[in-house]
Amino acid sequence: MGKDLIPPPGSIEPVNLREALEERYLAYALSTIMHRALPDVRDGLKPVHRRILHGMRLLKLDPKAGFKKSAKIVGDVMGNFHPHGDQAIYDALVRLAQDFAVRYPLIEGQGNFGNVDGDSAAAMRYTEARMTEVARLLLDGIDENAVDFRPTYDESETEPVVLPGAFPNLLANGSSGIAVGMATNIPPHNAAELCNAALHLIKSPNARIETLVEHVPGPDLPTGGVIIEDKASIIEAYRTGRGGFRVRARWETEDQGRGTYVVIVTEIPYQVQKSRLIEKIAELMEAKRLPLVADIRDESAEDIRVVIEPRSRTVDPAVLMESLFKLTDLESRISLNLNVLSRGVVPKVMSLGEVLNEWLAHRRVVLVRRSEYRLAQISHRLEVLDGYLIAYLNLDEVIRIIRYEDEPKADLMKAFGLSDVQAEAILNMRLRSLRKLEEMEIKGEHAKLSEEGKALEALLASEDKQWGAVADQIREVRKTFGPDTPLGRRRTTFADGPAAGIEEAMLEATVEREPITVVVSQKGWIRTLKGHSTETANLAFKGDDSLKYAFPAETTDRIMVASTGGRFFTLPADRLPGGRGHGEPIRVLIDFDAADDIVAAFVHDPARKLLVISNEGRGFVVPESEIVANTRKGKQVMAVSGGAEVRLCITAVGDTVAMLGENRKLLLFPLDQIPEMNRGKGVRLQRYKDGGVSDARVFSSADGLTWMDSSGRSFNRSLKELKEWIGERAQAGRMPPQGFPRSNKFGTPTIG
Repeated sequence: MGKDLIPPPGSIEPVNLREALEERYLAYALSTIMHRALPDVRDGLKPVHRRILHGMRLLKLDPKAGFKKSAKIVGDVMGNFHPHGDQAIYDALVRLAQDFAVRYPLIEGQGNFGNVDGDSAAAMRYTEARMTEVARLLLDGIDENAVDFRPTYDESETEPVVLPGAFPNLLANGSSGIAVGMATNIPPHNAAELCNAALHLIKSPNARIETLVEHVPGPDLPTGGVIIEDKASIIEAYRTGRGGFRVRARWETEDQGRGTYVVIVTEIPYQVQKSRLIEKIAELMEAKRLPLVADIRDESAEDIRVVIEPRSRTVDPAVLMESLFKLTDLESRISLNLNVLSRGVVPKVMSLGEVLNEWLAHRRVVLVRRSEYRLAQISHRLEVLDGYLIAYLNLDEVIRIIRYEDEPKADLMKAFGLSDVQAEAILNMRLRSLRKLEEMEIKGEHAKLSEEGKALEALLASEDKQWGAVADQIREVRKTFGPDTPLGRRRTTFADGPAAGIEEAMLEATVEREPITVVVSQKGWIRTLKGHSTETANLAFKGDDSLKYAFPAETTDRIMVASTGGRFFTLPADRLPGGRGHGEPIRVLIDFDAADDIVAAFVHDPARKLLVISNEGRGFVVPESEIVANTRKGKQVMAVSGGAEVRLCITAVGDTVAMLGENRKLLLFPLDQIPEMNRGKGVRLQRYKDGGVSDARVFSSADGLTWMDSSGRSFNRSLKELKEWIGERAQAGRMPPQGFPRSNKFGTPTIG
């Protein structure tokens, strides 16, 4: 038996492991991309959804037919077309029936199909389903050779490669999926708006994206909500096929009498589970992160109704909701990644125009194929009618031949010059049809069909007529999804983002304004002292640590910290450690790189501008409103590499810049020679042979340049006195005037 297990000589073939792995993983990746994760741009469906609809069509589950058990549908689809897990097929079927998951449900469910709370559907043996009118539109023409069919996995039957897709389902219902090395995420849109954009593209195939966005202003989500993304971002997202949309819950205030009110949330963002959302808000209330909220309760029945009670009647509803939007899923980001299968074969990230143009091209192909199929039917029927007319005019002879001849078919063809089709039609005619066989009826049908045939031939011969017919079909479909219909009415609306100053108002409302002094040590420890203290000499520090910065602030302020790595971090002043201790390391509060050091710490002023300078003498002006970071990771503002680091961050107030190098050379030049940027590496401010920048100041030419010596005495020189040092940006400069401090520093505050 052991010998039988040993393969015969020469039967083992050596295989390179790397090549084998690459080949097999590539095959797996292609299978995932093509047959599982990415939808087809033409009908917007993945294979599992297409097979479910095809299986339901074969079961005759039309919109007006009776319901059938979901288990029966899943079993047929799995056995005939989709040899994968039954639960995966049922999950796909359930999603197509959920009106809170898809904008235009393709399946009408009976039973428990889940809800917006996140509860799952009942088992497939308890639920029933049938197709909706929308699904019928996707299948319309499938029996008229509109699309290609291919053999199923076991080659026992055939299945459609793609559905005719009478409306742009890809964008209308959206899709999401994760393949190998790529993913797709498409939010639902309004079908009537997509039809309008498609009609515009028929007239202007190369229409600008800005024009298309006039027709399709943004997603139309099943759960409604309010999109607050600015138009420029939306246009860019549709141009590139990648982007996102900020969506907020819809809310209103309800008067409770005596000056009190409650906030009622009636719509929540797409794909947010209501029960989890309320749990999260309750947790934040427990942690005292939502001081403006007194209570929250769910009073939803069929419609969503979440009641939020404010802490007091004096709380501004807009400020209350802004605090909730910031901390909870009442505001969420819906991403857009238009990665789809172009022509059902090539994975590609498309723009809005490309997606609609491919769908239109598919609709034209469907129109041509259906027209050719109908023309072939008409041709066959006209041939039969010609035979009937001959039979009618020679009825007695036809009956005699059929009755007495041994080979009636051949004799009929010989006697009257009939074709095989005509002779077969006459022989298959029932006797009861003889009384209906009237010359006028035959000629009337013949004329009508001939006219239809000529129209179809003219259609097939003219591309313009084909596009005209496609446009007529789209207009007809648009009526189903019109804005005046319950199904087509837009659910998601648009609004501007939060008003200016709302963040400050929110902070004011949630934090009690108190004066504090922020203390930062040389080793990066931070703390706050009550009041605006000027006495810093008696401050205690750990070990050999000492004072680096101490500045007045208020508990409602935001404290900015700049690092040598070019990052800016934002710390709410009310969250900084207080008390009598040494505070906490800044690295505990934010993701501060261990190799970096603190360059500056100051109170945020959104109206101010800063000059950021690296040790190499490069720099740029940045508006302080652009450096605010919303995460612990901070915001990368200045790009530094190859040993470079940020050396200075100073206020850019004035019209002249004074640069001082470590080589003790001073250069003055106009501030407007430095560009204003939100991020980057900057431009050369002063050139050095050795060393780098030592200090810099921005000042007003009318006031002159001020510096302080080691004794604390202040000196001022006018531009006239400093004429020799005035030059252009990127020059080397010259030795400073007599009496300039040996410390090589101006000695005045950097930010304040």
